[in-house]
Amino acid sequence: MPSRLRRRTLLQLGLATAAVAATDLRHLPGALAADEFDALRLRWLALSTGGAIDPADPVYATGLARLSTDAVNFRDTMLTSADRTALWPDLPLSSASGNFSISYTRLRTMALARATRGTAVTDDQAVGELIVSALDFLHAKAYNETKPETGNWWFWEIGAPRALTETCVFAYDVLDATRVSTYLKAVDRFVPDPNRRTNSPNLRETGANRVDKAVIVALRGILGRTAAKVVAARDALSDVAEAGRNSVFKYVESGDGFYRDGSFIQHGNLAYVGTYGNVALSGVANLFYLLGGSSWEITDPNRVVILDAVEASFAPFMSNGLMMDCVSGRAISRERAGDHRHGHGTTSSVLLLAGGVEEPYASRFRRLAKDWISSDRLNDYLAEASIPEIARAKAVLADPAVRPLPEALRHDQFHNQDRVVHRRPGWTFAIAMSSRRMARYEWGNGENLRGWYVGDGMTYLYNDDHGQFNDAFWPTVDAMKLPGTTVSTRQRAPHAGTSGTGTIAAYADWVGGASYRGVAGAVGMHLINHDKSVQARKSWFCVSDAVVALGAGIIGTDGHPVATIVENRNLHADGTDALVIDGAAQPMDHGWTAEAGGATWAHLEGTGGYLFPNGGDLHARREERTGSWREINTGNDTGGSTTPHSRRYLSLWLDHGSNPTAAGYAYVLLPGATIERTAELAADSGFEILANSATVQAIRAARDRLTLANFWTVAAAGGITTTGPASVVVGLDPGMLHVAVSDPSRTQQTVRVTIDVPARTTIATDPAVTVVATGRRLVLDVAVGGTRGATHTASFTRS
Repeated sequence: MPSRLRRRTLLQLGLATAAVAATDLRHLPGALAADEFDALRLRWLALSTGGAIDPADPVYATGLARLSTDAVNFRDTMLTSADRTALWPDLPLSSASGNFSISYTRLRTMALARATRGTAVTDDQAVGELIVSALDFLHAKAYNETKPETGNWWFWEIGAPRALTETCVFAYDVLDATRVSTYLKAVDRFVPDPNRRTNSPNLRETGANRVDKAVIVALRGILGRTAAKVVAARDALSDVAEAGRNSVFKYVESGDGFYRDGSFIQHGNLAYVGTYGNVALSGVANLFYLLGGSSWEITDPNRVVILDAVEASFAPFMSNGLMMDCVSGRAISRERAGDHRHGHGTTSSVLLLAGGVEEPYASRFRRLAKDWISSDRLNDYLAEASIPEIARAKAVLADPAVRPLPEALRHDQFHNQDRVVHRRPGWTFAIAMSSRRMARYEWGNGENLRGWYVGDGMTYLYNDDHGQFNDAFWPTVDAMKLPGTTVSTRQRAPHAGTSGTGTIAAYADWVGGASYRGVAGAVGMHLINHDKSVQARKSWFCVSDAVVALGAGIIGTDGHPVATIVENRNLHADGTDALVIDGAAQPMDHGWTAEAGGATWAHLEGTGGYLFPNGGDLHARREERTGSWREINTGNDTGGSTTPHSRRYLSLWLDHGSNPTAAGYAYVLLPGATIERTAELAADSGFEILANSATVQAIRAARDRLTLANFWTVAAAGGITTTGPASVVVGLDPGMLHVAVSDPSRTQQTVRVTIDVPARTTIATDPAVTVVATGRRLVLDVAVGGTRGATHTASFTRS
């Protein structure tokens, strides 16, 4: 280890010494790394292979077998003739596709397997020769400094160079310096500057794309022994070139990146912590590890932004080890992805970070990761993990001092990304909305062809059914009937694949709500659908044991019936969950459908209860639906298979008729409630609907001592009056009055809120809150201008 590596930092981080000690040096001439570049290359090798693992340990058996199978398959199917025009028959290079990039990815797998202890091709010289020959071929035929970019930029500037540089690290022992230098010319051509998009030099890279490029340039610098490149990679994270303008270590107020409320946005207007956020977190964790203690250590004091994001941005969307689909964008259509794999990616990055950061982060990260691994009862983390991921997880799972950190019971409103998570004992409820600021959904590159309504108020209920959205849900669900949405029944056509990605704009301004003390909240969305043929004011009032959903002002103009989808539950391949409506068991036959107008309650086994306090034209259906992943994703590198999947569904919806002019609805979700509890609450729910109109929607929740209201304009309800659009929650504790206020419309500078509840002494107020009057009634002026729909709070003693 070179003397310029600071021993103090190595000991503090606990990274470099462990990495070098664990690294298998068989592939290097000599016993020790010659200099700092060699040390960092060795560190990346150890990070990727697991280093000096014991292949005989049963915990590695599945991972080693999977890696071996993939490598042997790629070896055995590779074309090797002198006149070959591609490396694999299924990846022709003649098209403008990304097949050259996928070819590099397969070579990376072969090189990784060869460099990992205990695989079927460890140290295999013949495999090494195949890799070298294949790299020469791709450089000559597909990816070199003379080639123009065609098709999707990502393959040229991220996919291929990342796989190429890692392959060079893994196969370093069989590559001479001339070859490495030759290959790196292509990297220099397509990723010369991690700050910029090469094919659009005026476009500055942001978020995950910036981090991806920083990793590539760092590896290129290490392989090419070029300190300036490693410096450029490190500095790109902080965007030194432009004084931090696009730093990944700062909170943003618009565009891509992490926000102070925990939101993470990529592609300008999409909630994306589940995929692009994972990429950013993984890349930063890897670079912390790689450069820690070196001459190029990441020392930006603002790096805590991404450390804090673990609990502010990622953890709220984790449920029993999975990452919620409402923040995974078009990746929901990828067969080889899914909420559990996305969750495993978050877990892996958090564990890696835990090995390279100071306290209290390190301990909390290990505790979070241990809880996520232990609570995932559907997809075993260790069975799907890579070898180094297994090594890190094994250590944490075996350490009794690391106590799992359970998911916090709280209500989170992410006003910058139009997402809400409400977590209670035994269940978690999420809402995905959209606005003029946030797109309805993303499609393109052949992906997410039926994502039409995922941003129109879709609701996600997570409970003991860990496979609800993971078990072929997206290719089999009726995409016209997603839970929580209000939609026209007019059929829609899938989007065709394109070379780039596109987002579908939303039109509404009033979207958001008020969070009450982190335990409850009012949520609302003025829905204006994709072609403006449906409008509705939709509210969700989230309390301790229920979610009360109200709809009003529903208008339809396309001549088709409009419906609000109460539920569309995946019962899986053989589900027979019983449905009871008003105490009567319903038929179990698939294909059964019924209208239960005037029903007051329903119960679905394994899910919970539903109340209909105002009745309504309730419909129910059992059906078996068949679909394939190919129907929703035809992407070049993510396209699904044509294998048919059949799943059973139970759906409930309220029919508002054709061309409604002022329709409404009211229903209450009781997640986890028994039949008996549902029937009991149907008789006396403890909820009073105070208003349900196009001007205000409000309820009183007696058990929680809360009044929750969404004011779409100047209005009054439940003893609360506002001078403009607002979301308000008023809570009564013994001797105390608490108020939460926001302006989800973002149209006002100040909103006055008058509450007909006595208030005496001011205990605490948000800086934006001015107390105008106390006494018999409370009057507050809330300076909401410029606060982007954030919640403002105040607390008082009561007279």
